[in-house]
Amino acid sequence: MRSFVVADVPETDDAEAWLAYADVLTAAGDPRGAAIRLEHACDAEGGDRARLAGLYAEVERQLGLDGLRTDGSWRFTWRRGFLDEARFALAEDTGAGRRALVEGLLADHPWAAAVDLTDPERWEGALIDAVLSHPLAHRLRVLELRLTDYHHSAEHSVRSLAGAPRPRLEHLSFGYGFEFLYEDGRTSTGGRIDPMDYHGDGLVRTAPWDSLPALRTLELQGAFLFGSILHDGLTRLRVRGPATGDGAYFDLGSTRGVESLVVEAECDVFGGCCPVEQLDELTTAGFPALKHLDLGGSEFDATSFELFSALAESPILPQLESLTLPDLRIGRSDCEGEPLAVLARWAPSFAHLALGVRGTVDVEGADGSEVGRLFPGIGAGSLAIGTSVEREGD
Repeated sequence: MRSFVVADVPETDDAEAWLAYADVLTAAGDPRGAAIRLEHACDAEGGDRARLAGLYAEVERQLGLDGLRTDGSWRFTWRRGFLDEARFALAEDTGAGRRALVEGLLADHPWAAAVDLTDPERWEGALIDAVLSHPLAHRLRVLELRLTDYHHSAEHSVRSLAGAPRPRLEHLSFGYGFEFLYEDGRTSTGGRIDPMDYHGDGLVRTAPWDSLPALRTLELQGAFLFGSILHDGLTRLRVRGPATGDGAYFDLGSTRGVESLVVEAECDVFGGCCPVEQLDELTTAGFPALKHLDLGGSEFDATSFELFSALAESPILPQLESLTLPDLRIGRSDCEGEPLAVLARWAPSFAHLALGVRGTVDVEGADGSEVGRLFPGIGAGSLAIGTSVEREGD
């Protein structure tokens, strides 16, 4: 593994500063210098992108990172000699050679954390650490981590993430996949992970937020990931599952800068759905900047009428510019009086925002045009009244 230069990195986007830095790299025998110059030519006048990819492949080889690309779990792009975007999801078909890869990474990268090589379920954390602990990863702009052995790698990866400042990281996607909330996870070796074991403290004990000053978009998938989220610079937040240890969907810590909030609160493996009372946590004090609220992927333990009623009376409603509901199914048995008349009384509360419905609109005694006159956004939306759509996959 060759040495590389990380000192005196330009703090500006000025092209001339980066070309001067490329000269420094070339003088030091660092192949990133040639890559930066060609990248500049590609941006300015349309250069040879295939040759640029080849130069960065050579950079990866000389830095000992080429094995990660061969393994297939990591996908990353480069910008100005540093990792710019990195996406991780454990590849299944290369698992047989993973121990040798991890051994090589630990030998070649003195900054990588020690790993118990006898436990294959800890190798995922080693692959993640090899990138996040690398000095050339400190300028990451986009990072996505979809974990398999999350009982080990969630804390391990966040500790690596927080181990150095990430002044440019704008977008972080983190968590693990599931079909039903709270179902047992399966490890890379076929073992079992019970998410309920982390109810309370959360999977991750390390708080990365101070290391991520530029973070604006945060996407979380899974239950009980963090003790709390403490980042008032976030503007876009998406959660699938209760992201904090106490099981809350809305009271997540301190996220006062969030303008767009997407919550996917699906029914869990035990048959329970999100309590509609959790909407009480949507306060103007907690979300003073919130403008766009998307609940279209959620399932509540309440009728559509009860959900609509709760939102109509929510203190957050007046400041919203858009609101998306999972469906709008209201029958005479749900309310006192004619459903359309009840909706008409509430319509002024929603008149200032764009109201959308992800699934079915079915108001007993009314046709689509009548509902559309009360709530024009529903009638004009891409989903036709009286139809349903399948939930978007992972």
